[in-house]
Amino acid sequence: MPEMPEVQGLVDFLGGRVTGLEITRATVAAIAALKTYDPPVQALEGTVVSSVARHGKFIDIATGIPANGTDAGPHLVFHLAKAGWLRWYDQVSTTLIRPGKTPIALRVALGDGSGFDLTEAGTKKSLAVYVVRDPADVPGIARLGPDPLGEGFTRTTLAELLAGRRTQIKGVLRDQSVIAGVGNAYSDEILHVAKMSPYALAATLSDEEVDRLYAAMVETLTDAVAEASGKPPADLKDAKRRGMRVHGRRGETCPVCGDTVRSVFFADNSLEYCPTCQTGGKILADRRLSRLLK
Repeated sequence: MPEMPEVQGLVDFLGGRVTGLEITRATVAAIAALKTYDPPVQALEGTVVSSVARHGKFIDIATGIPANGTDAGPHLVFHLAKAGWLRWYDQVSTTLIRPGKTPIALRVALGDGSGFDLTEAGTKKSLAVYVVRDPADVPGIARLGPDPLGEGFTRTTLAELLAGRRTQIKGVLRDQSVIAGVGNAYSDEILHVAKMSPYALAATLSDEEVDRLYAAMVETLTDAVAEASGKPPADLKDAKRRGMRVHGRRGETCPVCGDTVRSVFFADNSLEYCPTCQTGGKILADRRLSRLLK
């Protein structure tokens, strides 16, 4: 699943290529992916891209109406979910998309002939596309917590978010209404750097543990965003995998202590951790995971 660093990489890539270009065509191939109907998706056609921004894991392409150069147009907002991705083309295909016969959910063509597809692999479809007048009209954006790399996100901010939460810290980090942009992979990485068990209760963290967690969050995400910067979409997934210390590395050697990285499995995913670095050598049991994301 793309998380903040990869989404920011996509935003930077798109911002440098689509800003100032007219959207000539917007075609929905998977109707279930389109979550709004007013404005219609056709309202994007004829507008000019004015900016590209990130809200948590959402990408927001803002447009303007070229008739007078001042009126704001609709926003194309999308969330790639677990198996979605963006494919960029310097020359986008003009071939008619056959709904249900392709992984393409949305195709956007631009005035210089370039464009992109939003695609989704697998049978479980979660990719979401919105055409709205204001990004705040997207329910997922309206519910977002603060961005951990935002200027106002301090150690005090984090401490206040954790206070009173009798919830395991792994679940807190993944909760978009608490902290925006962190998902399963980077929560594993942050907790490994912080030397903290994913099962630690947020409300019971000491001041020193909050210090470590804040530093680990800022360091891990800042480094990952820098690594993603400047990379085309086709390279972002591999860059993410190469940068992981524990996530997705079950059975491999911890780069810090040399212990074996372990996994805990649950319905659709897993978490990875180092027993020596994070749990005092204890192997976590899967049976506890049912309470992880409550």
